[in-house]
Amino acid sequence: MWVFGYGSLTWNIDFPYEERCEGFLKDFSRRFWQGDIDHRGIPGASGRVVTLVEENQERTWGIAYRLAEHNVDDVMAQLDNRERCGYHTIERTFYPKDDSLEPFSVAVYLAPADNPWYLGPASLDQMAAEIATRSGPKGHNSVYLFRLAETIRLIDPEQKDDHLFQLEVRVKQLMKLNEGNGQPNMTYS
Repeated sequence: MWVFGYGSLTWNIDFPYEERCEGFLKDFSRRFWQGDIDHRGIPGASGRVVTLVEENQERTWGIAYRLAEHNVDDVMAQLDNRERCGYHTIERTFYPKDDSLEPFSVAVYLAPADNPWYLGPASLDQMAAEIATRSGPKGHNSVYLFRLAETIRLIDPEQKDDHLFQLEVRVKQLMKLNEGNGQPNMTYS
């Protein structure tokens, strides 16, 4: 079984796997439209994390992980717990970056618009302000954004994920402004 990561599963892999493969899903866009009160936010001050939204002709880059047969149930239970705030799994076709490999089926965690933690679209400034100022048990929300952007650039330096990269720039601008106003500089390490 293969699992596709397009958010923190691209850089925060806390489960065993046998093989990884970089590539993409077709007809989806990555969006910071899902609220998070477990990892990058708290109740009343939700962080923003990514989900996928259907969008024709788009590609969402990420990493697929092949799970060992003997670990599938345990790893999926662990991931179900990790992704418990509004996500469920769907099956989709994954297209490897390496053209010599055939596309294959992957499980994908997706947070639909009808889940209670769904925040939906907002202006770039609103999303950036939330990400720049929120944190939770797993750390600052900006760390999630910055690490994701860094990882996607490593997977495909030509990637044109405007939503992700525009948010990254705007959050960095806001954090630099906060530093000049006596606010803590919340850079990531």
